[in-house]
Amino acid sequence: MPQALDRLSETPSQTAGPYVHIGLMPNFVGIGGVYGADLGGSLLTDRTRGERISIAGRVLDGAEEPVRDCVIELWQADSRGLYQGPSEPRGAADPAFAGWGRAAADPHTGIYRFETIKPGPVPFPDGRLQAPHVSLWIVARGINIGLHTRMYFSDEQAANAADPLLLRIGNAARIATLIGQRTGNVLSFDVRLQGADETVFFDS
Repeated sequence: MPQALDRLSETPSQTAGPYVHIGLMPNFVGIGGVYGADLGGSLLTDRTRGERISIAGRVLDGAEEPVRDCVIELWQADSRGLYQGPSEPRGAADPAFAGWGRAAADPHTGIYRFETIKPGPVPFPDGRLQAPHVSLWIVARGINIGLHTRMYFSDEQAANAADPLLLRIGNAARIATLIGQRTGNVLSFDVRLQGADETVFFDS
């Protein structure tokens, strides 16, 4: 007979590391035979529609040192602003675009990198369009709960100025922590965990 579980207390929280790669990216750390390739390693195919871009940067601690054992996940819409998955009510997203990726920081340089496309704008819950952006989720040793943030595009100044979420940030100077700086087809985006220029993080 099933046992009632209402008397049990919540399990204490624990950090994601130092074993985060074993569960999420075993091939990256030399553990074979789990997956043929680490999940989330590629967002694109040769049939993916949209402008190809690279996103690269580092996750920095309070001493401006790179966090070399972090794993970052990226979630975004396709080039028309549609998300992959059955909960997307506005139409079918590009079947040749995953919409989700996972990358580990380089253990020597701390640099992460995603090869993806520039996303289209998506609606806010009230119907207003949000500026093009990607969502990032960060885990590493010492981080109890994964951190959520966004990267917006420096070449979308007008859309950024009207973005419903960015308008909710009380200190306008903090918005700069969410803007990826574009040079050609490369977006540079560092995430700062602490300090004067700490990146804005979101509850969800």
